[in-house]
Amino acid sequence: MKYDYLVVGSGLFGAVFAHQAKEKGKKVLVIDKRPNIAGNVYTKEIEGINVHIYGAHIFHTNLKHVWDYVTKFAEFNRFTNSPVANYHGELYSLPFNMYTFNKMWGVVTPEEAAAKIEAQKREAGITEPKNLEEQAISLVGTDIYEKLIKGYTEKQWGRPCTELPAFIIKRLPVRLTFDNNYFNALYQGIPVGGYTKMVANMLDGTEVRLGVDYLQNKAELDALADKVVYTGPIDAYFDYKLGNLEYRSVRFENEVLDIPNFQGNAAVNYTDRETPWTRIIEHKWFEFGKDAEGNDLPKTVISREYSSEWKPGDEPYYPVNDEKNGKLYAEYKKLADAEDKVIFGGRLGEYKYYDMDAVIDSALKLAERELY
Repeated sequence: MKYDYLVVGSGLFGAVFAHQAKEKGKKVLVIDKRPNIAGNVYTKEIEGINVHIYGAHIFHTNLKHVWDYVTKFAEFNRFTNSPVANYHGELYSLPFNMYTFNKMWGVVTPEEAAAKIEAQKREAGITEPKNLEEQAISLVGTDIYEKLIKGYTEKQWGRPCTELPAFIIKRLPVRLTFDNNYFNALYQGIPVGGYTKMVANMLDGTEVRLGVDYLQNKAELDALADKVVYTGPIDAYFDYKLGNLEYRSVRFENEVLDIPNFQGNAAVNYTDRETPWTRIIEHKWFEFGKDAEGNDLPKTVISREYSSEWKPGDEPYYPVNDEKNGKLYAEYKKLADAEDKVIFGGRLGEYKYYDMDAVIDSALKLAERELY
């Protein structure tokens, strides 16, 4: 049997491309080495709750064409991401807004908050931020940096803030209003019924084989299709011959609790250095603590997230987009560009920290180039 496209990976990039190709009458085979579809947006129902198995995924976008696209496959609820920061038991509102500044400094007006940040920035003597620490202080001052950014970021990246590039934190929302919606996005929500259902709808009518390791069976799988869309790690594809690209990984500890409410919020970030986990997710609040029929759920499921350095065998989550890895990726990209029938895409294939909407947009653009 001959396919037009073999799609390696059933995450968002692979699923979107596969759907677009099928719509154009192409014969597509999707494979995934996991036993489930949906990649890192995979959700699994536990105690009536759609649990985000590979970490919290909150859909948000300003791209109307992406929103119009995803809402063809799922109805979205109106979930708004408003995390809470816990620093040694002191609770602060995220993103940084007037509630945060009032709690931190007792300021009441935006003018007072801006003056406080400016004074701390001046005191630190930062004009051109050279690293994440200096960038953060120039955005929110030293108090907020020390309590709400430093410990969390160093746990997340496993490196001192002074060794991390400034751009990582440039998109940090800072607001002199009482708006605690984390994302500046016109469209936001969670698919009703979970992401797995949404991806299943994208892949409806397309042949999918699970538990298939592409790199272990590359020659025979390549022979099945005219072209391959590969969404796995680019360095693994080339058998790490230029060296390993670095990632951060995340470990999850899930717990079902016999109580209806553990923390009262979907996400609580633990911003001190001493607490070993970075955050606790309470999954039921992504869907307002209700089941599909709208009834209150008597139990809850929480996930503690621990950030760790990636090693082969771990799940790669965040590319470490520093200068060293950027140079190595550029070399791998040259090899990728020389492949005649393989297209590399997605977070791992392009070694890029992608939000979900950007992954979908990228897959739609690829489909447009390839199929139209």
